Amino acid sequence: MNDIAAEIARLHTLKGADYSRQVERIARMGNFHPVEGEINIFSAGSGSQADYSNLLNAARKAVIHGYKVYILPNPSGTRTPDFIFERKGVFRIYELKTIQGSSSASNRLMDSTSQSNHVLLNMVTRYNGGLLAVQIKSYFEQNDQALEVLIFKGKISLSIKRNFASQKDFVRKFRKEYGK
Repeated sequence: MNDIAAEIARLHTLKGADYSRQVERIARMGNFHPVEGEINIFSAGSGSQADYSNLLNAARKAVIHGYKVYILPNPSGTRTPDFIFERKGVFRIYELKTIQGSSSASNRLMDSTSQSNHVLLNMVTRYNGGLLAVQIKSYFEQNDQALEVLIFKGKISLSIKRNFASQKDFVRKFRKEYGK
């Protein structure tokens, strides 16, 4: 069996096209098996992770938004991202942050900095759009490696890229989109 933990660890040494090819290589490894009772969700772990129910809930939302989802294992002693999402042949790594508190997004975003440059915020509580916009903007300003914050809120999906968050009127535009 291929050593998926070693392949995931290699991501920390790669950039650009090499990084993207490695993400796809990991997803295509033989370590993933279909999650019983689910469509387009695959796992390389046993489902015994402490946060597996949060991972599975977010994976289901991702499938609704057109992604094929690979749940990554969480080898002990290594900070690894949670998912690989694939859509239209594009593979991306995401770190899941489930937002349950009314002002916890900032801390959760900053906690993701060493795991992935793409973060998924799964909003399971009402959250002030203006506050969230300011926190996302701050996250991009403090983390020069961050590329995207993907937000699942109810049935909507918002992808916030660095260039959008750096626009002068980002907070206003974000609040409009988030409030839909």
